[in-house]
Amino acid sequence: MQTIAVVDYGMGNLRSVVNALNHVASKQQQVVLTSNPDQVMKADRVVFPGQGAARDCMRAIHDHELRDTILAAAEQKPFLGICMGMQVLIDYSEENQGTDCLSYYAGQVKYFGDFHQDADANKLKVPHMGWNNLTQKKPHPLWHAIEDNARFYFVHSYFLDCADAQLIAGECDYGFTFTSAIAKDNVFALQCHPEKSAKAGLQLLTNFVEWDGQA
Repeated sequence: MQTIAVVDYGMGNLRSVVNALNHVASKQQQVVLTSNPDQVMKADRVVFPGQGAARDCMRAIHDHELRDTILAAAEQKPFLGICMGMQVLIDYSEENQGTDCLSYYAGQVKYFGDFHQDADANKLKVPHMGWNNLTQKKPHPLWHAIEDNARFYFVHSYFLDCADAQLIAGECDYGFTFTSAIAKDNVFALQCHPEKSAKAGLQLLTNFVEWDGQA
């Protein structure tokens, strides 16, 4: 029996993530919601979700003594970061007057701005909330059977600015083009919520539970 660990560090309602994974997992796979470092490290695959503010997420990771576990899992196992679970893999977030993150990858998380506009100077709402097209920037097993520019569901006020363009696996447009998915080796992470993204999201999660971690 394979185990898919969903890291629970107290940030957000993770039930929808667990339910979606249970929906796509095989009979030989068990989905476990856990904050136990040993259980995370024994799992075959790890999902690292998150919602809320960067400072609160980093404090919760520290309080649950999960920092080293998350970094080790990202180094060793097929690893899926979702929403804040993508952002805190980066060095630093502008949120909360500046928050140091996990520094697994170089880059910053930046605010869309209070006066965010499109190319025609029309004001855009922040947070960016709702459905948007996701452009695939490089081939990856997790894009299998998902059309380029498929629509995914987003809820966020901050966006990822990668230091390494080679990381970028997907982009979206919201006033300007921003990174919506990153991938390297056994790690794939994305800003949107696949568990809330209907057919495309379920296909991505299906691809993840079948993924061996090879890009």
